[in-house]
Amino acid sequence: MAGNYLIMFLAGIGIPLLAALNAALGRHIGSPAAAATVLFIVAFCVAVIVTLMTGTEGFGKLASAPKHLFAAGLFVAFYVLSVTWIAPKIGVGNAIFLVLLGQMVSAAVIDHFGLLGAQVRPLNLLRAGGLALMVLGLTLAQRA
Repeated sequence: MAGNYLIMFLAGIGIPLLAALNAALGRHIGSPAAAATVLFIVAFCVAVIVTLMTGTEGFGKLASAPKHLFAAGLFVAFYVLSVTWIAPKIGVGNAIFLVLLGQMVSAAVIDHFGLLGAQVRPLNLLRAGGLALMVLGLTLAQRA
């Protein structure tokens, strides 16, 4: 279980790195869209390697999957394109700050209603207070 938490922590570390690296690549080559395309090509290659290492059985079930689940690709494309374009304009810290705020709101709504098969975790007063403290902490960290 602790390993799962560590992996997610490391994924969190990677998000601002992804934003900074891809924004820098976009500036260097003069095209945020081309930089995003390169990111997706590299990510695709890594995903293919991991899939080959862990098993390809899932591909056989794709045809029966609800089509709305494929929208995740749209969200990741929107994130990568927007952060690649906007982070150089407002700063990586500001961009990630706003991304984190959006993630907190979205996660709270998804958990509260158990959307998309998520475990239901109602937004009670304690959780709302914790989220408010996180928002305050993010705000203070960004302004410091």
